[in-house]
Amino acid sequence: MKRQACRGRPLGRPAAAIGILILALRGSVATVAAQPAQNDVAVRTSLDRTAMWVADRITYTIEITCKRGVDLVAGDLSRDKLKVEGLEVIDARTSVEREGFSGAERSGATIYRFSYILTTYRIDAPTLRIAPLTVRYAVKRAGQRSEDAVPAGEVQVPGATIAFRSVLPDEGDVGGIRSDKPPRARPVRFAMLQPIGIGLVIVSVVPALVAIAALVRRTRRPRVRRSVRAVRHEERASLEAVRAVDVESIQGRREVFTQLDALVRQHLREVCGVPGASLTPQEAPIALAAASPKVPAELVASVLATCELARYAPPQAIPSAEACREAVNTVEQILSG
Repeated sequence: MKRQACRGRPLGRPAAAIGILILALRGSVATVAAQPAQNDVAVRTSLDRTAMWVADRITYTIEITCKRGVDLVAGDLSRDKLKVEGLEVIDARTSVEREGFSGAERSGATIYRFSYILTTYRIDAPTLRIAPLTVRYAVKRAGQRSEDAVPAGEVQVPGATIAFRSVLPDEGDVGGIRSDKPPRARPVRFAMLQPIGIGLVIVSVVPALVAIAALVRRTRRPRVRRSVRAVRHEERASLEAVRAVDVESIQGRREVFTQLDALVRQHLREVCGVPGASLTPQEAPIALAAASPKVPAELVASVLATCELARYAPPQAIPSAEACREAVNTVEQILSG
């Protein structure tokens, strides 16, 4: 009975104190397990340039590496949280990279990159600054979502300073690069070579000037035009040579139309003052109406169109021998007009 009474009695004060101590140790151990080690989060910052002018753009990058199970509070790195002095934040970009895989389970770290595009439109700020930033991180337990994780600590992102206009000091020539000493006189041999060099330059320029003057005179020389009588005499001789060609064969008719085309275009150039070599059959009447209204424009257009067809058409489409003789008579009428 005494033993049963002893078992039913509450523990004494020493036993209660030991129990409380064990519970406290368990709580402290759980708290330590929830906090990451000091090297679980690593921060690195970089700038793509150390100095800038007005309206230049510079990229400020924050790279945070988190070990497995550690996540950042992304809101602490938003565009609005970046504090700058003399700068303006134009854009912000974020990228996430996960490193290392072992089997089906990820074993590497997570790298967060936050890039900020900055610029300035001020000229009264000799130094541009980016303030330090405080970023919180959290430790995720197994099966816990990132949104439910409670921040376990914070890490400091160092700031940066950007020189305005140049990285050179503004105090002047502090390095002694320039000297107030007068320059040393040139040696006598170099002083004697100066007039010789100037003379050689003049000698080399004179032939070039002479060649340019000759070219200008040649381009300004008026073109000597032949008399209309000489042109008509040559045209009649060419037309008689065309009449002597046999037009019964396809090759003969093609040759006749080719010579007729050249005769008409030469007549337009030499007698009418029209650039006949570059005119199409449709453009010839328009040019003749302004330059020489007496020339039958319809006949010129018709002959040029027939000659073009005979020169480039297949053999079965070439005009007949009778049409070829009519074209010769038409060209004779044009040349005599």
